[in-house]
Amino acid sequence: MVHNFQTEIAGRRLEAEIGKVGMLSNGAVMIRYGDTVVLVNANSSPEPREGVDFFPLSVEYEERLYSVGKIPGGFIKREGKPTEKAILSARSIDRPIRPLFPKGYRNDVQVICTVMSVDPDNQPDVLSINGASLALTISDIPFEGPVGAVMVGYIDGQYVLNPDAAQRDKSILHLVVVSTRDRVIMIEAGANEIDEDTMFGAIMFGFEKCQDIIKFQDEIRAEVGKEKVVPEIHHVEEEIESAVREYAKDMVCDVMHIQDRTERNDKTDEMKQDVYEHFAETFPEKEKDIDEVLYDMMKAELRRLALEDGKRVDGRAFNEVRPISCEVGLLPRAHGSALFTRGLTQVLTATTLGAIGDVQVLDGLGDEEYKRYIHHYNFPPYSTGEVRMVRGPGRREIGHGALAERALEPMIPSENEFPYTIRLVSEVLSSNGSTSQASICASTLSLLDAGVPIKAPVAGVAMGMISNDDMSKFKILTDIQGTEDFFGDMDFKVAGTSKGITAIQMDTKIHGLPKDVIRATLDNAREGRIFILGKMRECISKPKSDLSPYAPRIITTTIDPDKIRDVIGAGGKTINKIIADTGVKIDIQDDGRIFICANDTESGKKALKIIDGLTHDVQAGEVYLGKVTRIMPFGAFVEILPGKEGLVHISKLAFERVNKVEDVVNVGDEILVKVTDIDNQGRINLSRKDALKDEKEKSEKEQ
Repeated sequence: MVHNFQTEIAGRRLEAEIGKVGMLSNGAVMIRYGDTVVLVNANSSPEPREGVDFFPLSVEYEERLYSVGKIPGGFIKREGKPTEKAILSARSIDRPIRPLFPKGYRNDVQVICTVMSVDPDNQPDVLSINGASLALTISDIPFEGPVGAVMVGYIDGQYVLNPDAAQRDKSILHLVVVSTRDRVIMIEAGANEIDEDTMFGAIMFGFEKCQDIIKFQDEIRAEVGKEKVVPEIHHVEEEIESAVREYAKDMVCDVMHIQDRTERNDKTDEMKQDVYEHFAETFPEKEKDIDEVLYDMMKAELRRLALEDGKRVDGRAFNEVRPISCEVGLLPRAHGSALFTRGLTQVLTATTLGAIGDVQVLDGLGDEEYKRYIHHYNFPPYSTGEVRMVRGPGRREIGHGALAERALEPMIPSENEFPYTIRLVSEVLSSNGSTSQASICASTLSLLDAGVPIKAPVAGVAMGMISNDDMSKFKILTDIQGTEDFFGDMDFKVAGTSKGITAIQMDTKIHGLPKDVIRATLDNAREGRIFILGKMRECISKPKSDLSPYAPRIITTTIDPDKIRDVIGAGGKTINKIIADTGVKIDIQDDGRIFICANDTESGKKALKIIDGLTHDVQAGEVYLGKVTRIMPFGAFVEILPGKEGLVHISKLAFERVNKVEDVVNVGDEILVKVTDIDNQGRINLSRKDALKDEKEKSEKEQ
């Protein structure tokens, strides 16, 4: 039986159709908002996966280019690996639903969101979060939702719910809020220096609007929802748990009181080996169960230290940032470079400046066709002291790179102010928490070192939290390190300038955050950010005045768009010759702007002179130093500008009578000529005699 449910959100119809498609899935919904349509299917394996100590959830976001009326590029003409945007969208769906499954649930769960139609006014990724929640909610999978997701904009001092395409262009805030009935469970934001009060208000506005979507899902579940299966939860046998707790309690306490990370990790490994050997005969092949008990014990001790003793594992105050050092100019051939170190977290970022034509072309569902500012993030195994296979960037690397890119993007100068394509690459050299935020700091320093006139420096800080079960007690932690991230309850990243916030990414391991925690985190993050910015300014406070000698030089000019064809030439012959003769790159925009990218100023000026010649309208009375290209009995043809030549009649070659053209000039000679007139057919008439006369009169006046 087909069921159709409808409600109104932000003045537009939200529609969910259930029972028509995906009949064999545990839960399936065709969800529609405006003309944006996403099919979401949720399925779970009937039995837990053997031998795993984690919840095997996978979320896929499948972009279909037919949804926007496009045929994929390339030779294959079908969608291939997911785009960066699709990976980021999948992460944004995964993060809010993952904490809402029972602890110890080990069944494979897969959620696939297939984007089938896209209306530019209604974002498919936000719709997919709601669709995933609904598909899981009506299924028999033990999901402890639902959640609601909305986008919030900020235009002229007003919050805007689910802004359309025109409103998104005007908005200085792009915020996605996902919430449960009583808490915010995910925040993703990009902003142009939004202050903390305005950001908090936007989050709360989004939270309130999420409730309408949650209510809508509850109504659907009441009518068509399946009865939830009783999950088979993995529990450690009571005998193993009690024995391990009794034997290891003092060792766990000792380990968690070690402030130095390296020593603590070494002692943790020793402790585990000791416990394994002690119970090898009593509980054979139960290392994973022993690990689970030790994990719970270490997590509980971290909480006890924070909530009862008021201490952090490394001895810092709760609002204290780890020691910071900054350095720029490390890489002599890079256009800009910087090393940012915070505790044992260390990131090196290199800046590369390129021609406008080096932009990244995007082949996706969005309106954006290219990016001229690109940020990449690499997380090699040595950064954590590990040995593992080195592969291409995973979802985490892509996500962290996108976060840093979003944080810095509002401060990047426009194409008119700084006509370069900018690529940043952040290399994580050492990781002990908050590498994404360290990459933001290193990137700011690297941009300044490269001489990029950014509007203001940007810094980022990762905030954490330790709480009890009902959250009646909690501690906000500034600049969390790896152990606090691993055992803590949230990872709340905030980046911005001294003026305001430019990016937020918040995830939790619990069922969301109440508003007092969000408010306190934003305030504490501002204090931490201002402190970090101060340390960065001590290293470099403004862009270097000169670009690196190895950076390309960009020369810009603007021509009449109707003359673009004169620069390009038939089949690109003219522009290719300019490039071959000068060694530059040339990018021509439809509005007549031309960007010349050269390795040195001289070659750039040479190319500019040629282009000016091709596009200049010759006027009567102008004087040129031209080259003789052809000789005829009646005169000489002289090229005065690239591709433009005129005739010097034999009578205009000299003051005296000339019997033979070759008596005065030969092919290849450079001579001074004056434009006497241009006839109706565009033919240019020149005079050497008039040019020489003008030069003589000018010389006499100067004497």
